[in-house]
Amino acid sequence: MSDSQRVYGLHAARALIRRDPARVRRVCVQEGRQDPRMDELLGEIEARGFRIERLPRRELDRLLPDARHQGIMLEVAVADVASERELDDFLIGLSPPALLLVLDGVQDPHNLGACLRTADAAGVQAVILPKDRSATLTPVVRKVACGAAETLPVFAVTNLARTLRTLQAAGVWVYGAAGEVEQTLHQVDFTGPVALVLGAEGSGLRRLTREHCDVLVKIPMAGSVESLNVSVAAGVLLYEVVRQRQGRGSRI
Repeated sequence: MSDSQRVYGLHAARALIRRDPARVRRVCVQEGRQDPRMDELLGEIEARGFRIERLPRRELDRLLPDARHQGIMLEVAVADVASERELDDFLIGLSPPALLLVLDGVQDPHNLGACLRTADAAGVQAVILPKDRSATLTPVVRKVACGAAETLPVFAVTNLARTLRTLQAAGVWVYGAAGEVEQTLHQVDFTGPVALVLGAEGSGLRRLTREHCDVLVKIPMAGSVESLNVSVAAGVLLYEVVRQRQGRGSRI
């Protein structure tokens, strides 16, 4: 497997340059591309001492087929997601009240990227994924996440049920999203330490994951559709947590 990957798009490139410039190995921009956002970003890149390669649009298109690259591409050292072994130390250092997002097998990279973007905006402290049967931090995920993949800790775990037990042992309440239950998200107190667990597109939470949740909640659905896209559902649930905590004066 290659030890580098291509990151593209203005937001993702800016986040990497600001947060983790040591990973950047190559900077390529579209020849002749001039607009205020690009000029500002290029100024930051040059100020950090990077050499900028200017390539024709067709060359960037060749390097990034089917990607909306916005005229910029970075080649960066691959940053592995954190492992299950690192989770215990991370939990010890969390500032209360904890807010974690657990995604049980989200396989669509666009959905994962959107979940990361929403999680970052809502003040989530980390996202936890199963190592298998899940999307990971691909260039598409990073582009859709608009920089959140560069700033938000992501843990890939081999045994999600065991990880949920670890969270519970650390005092975190685990809330799973399930459309068929009676209790709605508005009937739950989210002001304490929270881990929200959402399932895969279509199939939802796996049986073992459901059994390891402290509480199952649903998002009320008033129309004819039976479920929401997982990234939309994540936004609804996370911002209910935000709403409740702001009402109690908690720091998000």
